[in-house]
Amino acid sequence: MTLDLTIQEVDEIWIETEQQCPPVTSIDRLEAIYTMPSLLGSGYHREMELHPGLDLCIFNATYNNLTIRGVENRHLVQFMVHLSGVIDSGHFLYLDATQSYIGGSGIQPAVTSFHPAKPQVGLDVHLQPHLLKQFFATPTGELLPELQPLVQGDDWQQTFSTKTSGAMRSVVQQIVDCPFLGAAKRFYLQGKVFELIALQLHSMMGECASAPDTSLKPSTIARIHRAAEILRSHLEHPPSQLELARQVGVGHCTLHKGFRSLFGVTPFAYLTQQRMEQAERLLRQPHSTVAEVANRVGYANSAQFAAAFKRQFGITPSDCVRGRKIVP
Repeated sequence: MTLDLTIQEVDEIWIETEQQCPPVTSIDRLEAIYTMPSLLGSGYHREMELHPGLDLCIFNATYNNLTIRGVENRHLVQFMVHLSGVIDSGHFLYLDATQSYIGGSGIQPAVTSFHPAKPQVGLDVHLQPHLLKQFFATPTGELLPELQPLVQGDDWQQTFSTKTSGAMRSVVQQIVDCPFLGAAKRFYLQGKVFELIALQLHSMMGECASAPDTSLKPSTIARIHRAAEILRSHLEHPPSQLELARQVGVGHCTLHKGFRSLFGVTPFAYLTQQRMEQAERLLRQPHSTVAEVANRVGYANSAQFAAAFKRQFGITPSDCVRGRKIVP
């Protein structure tokens, strides 16, 4: 069975299932256990608030070869680790038992993710940005420069894919198998979740710190320019960032550092800029339509395209078609 649904349709299926089969509250009333809707697959999610602004979800679920088409949205800081299973989000991210995920706060683009029919076991943590600053700030109250990309405000969020270490897997398993109840369980899980976050952040900072300084190496600069050329040539179907890095022969963190050094933005933000600039040129041509232009620059959803266009230029695509000038 294969399904292709929007995130709104998935949410509606969950709501309908919850009405027919309400979530079960654990004996200590700390967590709610949700049964996976049979239409989507099988398994369960265990969700709990460990602290105001800190939420944990433990999942053990198998999807029915499900594709979920998301929408642009405001995003919290997120940490996800799989013990098994795959989430394939194309050019945005690939997540499996060897690669964990860190998603910064900010605006997440419309992401399409594929969940193959394999058991997914792991956990997902959402953290309010102010808590990242509160718990991981320096003694002077400042967030480390290496962690600033995780707090983007109204800008595009940044994401990182870090290797899942044995220590991370061990902590995740300890969280899944928590032996306590009540207050002891909450304290235990809080400590283990922050231990996992610390391990992921350490891995993220270590991997990026070890990347070569692209601003000093002409050969690396040439590779970054080649990567930018590839993105400009494939606006409709761009390669994933990992694939792009492989194509030009640099590491993932080197790719990010290089784009920031040469263009002042991440690879994804650069791709978005190029898409919008191409869209603006196309929209000003005679007989252009917003839907056609959106498709030509890689947006299946015209509303999402319009939101990205207005954020960059200050006017809507329809205004552009009508000849309105861009807001300086």
